[in-house]
Amino acid sequence: MSVYRVTDVIGTSTQSWEDAAMEAVRTAGQTIRDLRVAEVIAQDIHIEADGKVTYRTKLRLSFKYQTER
Repeated sequence: MSVYRVTDVIGTSTQSWEDAAMEAVRTAGQTIRDLRVAEVIAQDIHIEADGKVTYRTKLRLSFKYQTER
């Protein structure tokens, strides 16, 4: 039997929503082992006063709990 945890993360990029999602997965993968699924929950764009945009992708990640041995 397995147990999974679900957590939400938000990645950002100045290039695209896809890059923002990949950044979120890459960063989360540095500290979370055994990532299983990344589901896109929302996408939006943050617009600065000077017109520059930042793409933001919110992901729901699931990962398997590891038992201590």
